[in-house]
Amino acid sequence: MVDFGGWEMPLHYGSQVEEHHQVRRHAGMFDVSHMLNIDLQGEGVRAFLRGLVANNVDKLQTPGKALYSCMLNAEGGVIDDLIIYFLSETHFRIVVNAGTADKDVAWIQNAVTVTATGAAIRITPRRDLAMIAVQGPQARALVWQVWPQVRTASESLSVFSAHVADEVMVARTGYTGEDGFEIVLPAADAPAFWAQLVAAGVAPCGLGARDTLRLEAGMNLYGNDMDEGISPLDAGLAWTVDLKSPRIFTGREALEANGRQRAFVGLRLVDRGVLRSHMKVVTPHGDGEITSGSFSPTLGFSVAMARVPLEVNVGDTVNVDMRGKLMPALVVKMPFVRNGKALGNL
Repeated sequence: MVDFGGWEMPLHYGSQVEEHHQVRRHAGMFDVSHMLNIDLQGEGVRAFLRGLVANNVDKLQTPGKALYSCMLNAEGGVIDDLIIYFLSETHFRIVVNAGTADKDVAWIQNAVTVTATGAAIRITPRRDLAMIAVQGPQARALVWQVWPQVRTASESLSVFSAHVADEVMVARTGYTGEDGFEIVLPAADAPAFWAQLVAAGVAPCGLGARDTLRLEAGMNLYGNDMDEGISPLDAGLAWTVDLKSPRIFTGREALEANGRQRAFVGLRLVDRGVLRSHMKVVTPHGDGEITSGSFSPTLGFSVAMARVPLEVNVGDTVNVDMRGKLMPALVVKMPFVRNGKALGNL
């Protein structure tokens, strides 16, 4: 058990590597109740969110649809990355990271108080809810085995969509590069549901496997790959920023003024060793830095994400400073792995 964002979290339940493989090959689950669901309700919620986040919530027109976005400060730095669920015109739900939850709630509340369109909006942090992510090729089938009552409503869900019934939300989202569900339910009901999933053969997984899975899937981790001093344009998240619509959102002016200043790339270590966060990346165009790195259990070699000069391109070879020794690494496309299979030019 380790401290994570103020929560006591399992690093692993026995073997981090085995948990990783269970998710890629069968099904694993994560207690992600440390992440906070925040309900925004009232008239004008959509208009408020148009100005709060960098992506455009007008893309959400069907109840249950979800949108990944960043919430930015005035300088264009990332306050947090989050998922927004459209439940109705008067009810949206945001799921935020554990370590930034208090900061996020305060930022949203402050934005409501200073924005006329948000005057009537109610912000409700839902600490009464738990969240369990079940991921892997057999994840959905095993959830239906345990909870057959949700099958009809959730079987037709497209990726990044959710079904909500009373206090239960079944979302076809995740942080592993595999199919599956993230299930929100009353906290009091979570232990029994967890036990049922264990009995059905779903492997409990900890933070260690979650980190290697998301790295293989090319998914950013807040605090590693971006933070309040990093623009989403420099963190590989330009696809989450909508600059086409004329709406004004916090941070837009800075993004347009500064543009993209660094490239965010994948690295594959050519020789043996393990790439780690904060290692220096040496290129002919200047130095960069690894933001996330680890050994990939699926691929059998080390991979990393790195922020480097704009002139660095896929196919280039760079050098990583590993304890004073320069080790060659190949610049590759991300993600590295999706649905259990290696991708790109690995």
